[in-house]
Amino acid sequence: MSHQHLYALIEADMAAVDRVIRERLFSDVVLIRQVAEYIIGAGGKRLRPALLLFTANALGYRGTHHHELAAVVEFIHTATLLHDDVVDESSLRRGNQTANAMFGNSAAVLVGDFLYSRSFQMMVGVNDMRVMRVLADATNVIAEGEVLQLLNVHNADVSVDDYLRVIRYKTAMLFEAACRLGGILGGLDEAGQERLAEFGRHIGTAFQLIDDVLDYSGDEAQTGKSVGDDLAEGKPTLPLIHVMEHGSPEQAARVREAIESGGRESLPDVIAAIRATDALERTRAHAKVEAEAAKSALSVLPPSHFKEALLHLSDFAVARDY
Repeated sequence: MSHQHLYALIEADMAAVDRVIRERLFSDVVLIRQVAEYIIGAGGKRLRPALLLFTANALGYRGTHHHELAAVVEFIHTATLLHDDVVDESSLRRGNQTANAMFGNSAAVLVGDFLYSRSFQMMVGVNDMRVMRVLADATNVIAEGEVLQLLNVHNADVSVDDYLRVIRYKTAMLFEAACRLGGILGGLDEAGQERLAEFGRHIGTAFQLIDDVLDYSGDEAQTGKSVGDDLAEGKPTLPLIHVMEHGSPEQAARVREAIESGGRESLPDVIAAIRATDALERTRAHAKVEAEAAKSALSVLPPSHFKEALLHLSDFAVARDY
């Protein structure tokens, strides 16, 4: 089942979410509209909102709050992208200029703040303290993850557990929140909500691990990123940690030096070490374990096309090449 076919199940819902996004982006401040519409319109998989829609539909939810909350999730994600690109000094995302490259760092940061604050206005409108708690806690943990990642830049002593903690906080947490919200809207008890949160946590981790793989093997035309961006920024991702733990002393020393210095000068040597130690295959295998754990957590859902779509998305998270 193709990615496009999966999304056809929620086509009407996604169209409704897009309408909410456009309405809620409005501001009397022209620059806010320009920057927000630029980043929202730049594309992307909209995977986090889709997970909320799939889980809510799988539980038979028949309201409209899932549209509003899916838009909230997308706004929070977009705000993190705006801030990420400023911190990382990125100039390219999904093959397009980043908002900070187009409009400047100050505008990108401040519009990110606008999206965060608009998200909280929207979640208050749902008038459910459980929803507010999930999103408030998730936003706080994501911010902690951003700081943890910043502390790890150029740090070649980051362990696998340290790195997985960053992924859990920075990336997987919003997946987790989106799925938990679907459970809340669908009427699951707390145990059921936790199972859906586990699904989100595992699929979010798998998704990020494959991003790590693609940073050293992806087609730049498809990923919209340059190969070796993480290395250039001094980020010790799982393939690099694997080389340092399992490669020869020379390979480990080369990768350590590359992380500590940043830049692209060592990229050919680092890629050679990654290939020689099967680091990408081992990282993909780790992602597959996460995806299988995600699928197991879906036992809480009754049979439906929406549940099947979530199972297929777990496989897509690992098999994708963009």
